[in-house]
Amino acid sequence: MNAGRAALLYNPVKVKSGPELIAAVTNRSARAGWADPLILETSVEDPGQGITREALEQGATVVLVAGGDGTVRAVSEAMRGSGVPLAIVPSGTGNLLARNLNLPLSGHDAMIDAAFDGSVLPIDIGIAELTRESGEQEQHAFVVMAGMGVDAAMIANTNPRMKKHLGWVAYVDGAARSLPSAKPFRLAYQMDGLSLHMAKVNSVLFANCGALPAGIDLIPDGLVDDGLLDVALIQARGPFGWLAVWRQLWWHNSVLAKSRVGRKVVARANNQSIRYLVGTDAEAASPHPQPVELDGDEFGEAARIRCRVDRGGLLIAAPAGHKITAARS
Repeated sequence: MNAGRAALLYNPVKVKSGPELIAAVTNRSARAGWADPLILETSVEDPGQGITREALEQGATVVLVAGGDGTVRAVSEAMRGSGVPLAIVPSGTGNLLARNLNLPLSGHDAMIDAAFDGSVLPIDIGIAELTRESGEQEQHAFVVMAGMGVDAAMIANTNPRMKKHLGWVAYVDGAARSLPSAKPFRLAYQMDGLSLHMAKVNSVLFANCGALPAGIDLIPDGLVDDGLLDVALIQARGPFGWLAVWRQLWWHNSVLAKSRVGRKVVARANNQSIRYLVGTDAEAASPHPQPVELDGDEFGEAARIRCRVDRGGLLIAAPAGHKITAARS
């Protein structure tokens, strides 16, 4: 990268070492011969979009973001199509996008260096169009996944204080609160504007990528740079339905799918608890509004959701020579 100006955008609630991080970016800018960096904090009123636009307007040539998954989502939304690379400094609960990109997850030095002299890699960014029960429409970006149904209810039922102290493990408590009362709902869905289908599901997920903490692959073939949207219809059937869902997520997707022999076993299995679809545009609607989440943040209820991917719409700063993913098999 040529001489420029870095902008550090951070969430003071998530980043406990704010002064240390600011000093590190300031010192690295000086060593690179760059202008003093812009330092901007998120707030309740501005979770990231506004300060990102401010940083771009003030001539930032690279943006570093430090915060939770919601902060990364908000900043990425405003960075989309800007042509300016984004460096994700690991912090927060899940580090979901960084995890899917195989970026360093500990310390901040590697990603600060990447912002100044690393590789710049284009990745996809998801676009979700929500239609409320009133007919009002909204558009938001997501970098990992959007969901409608019990996954959103689980996030809404997760205790914020528990999440702060326990990290992603707190979602187990949210699941315990949500699953007993979770009821399947009727869904009409359509892929790439083709035939309309009906299903009864507990949740529908639209994934830009699919790796979760603890080595769980929610979307085993989900890649962040293939221009494709992976859709998962979760259908927990019968009294042991959620055990079947968990078995597919953990044993099939996250263990067996790692080997050629294991993939053959999965192919012969008759587990229909999760159905996977792939396309570039997906739309789903329910006769009764359902809770919606984007990258782990609740977004209220919607009657309809349409998702697509903007291929290469976001540039990511990564350590020099870094490889994101292998090709889809």
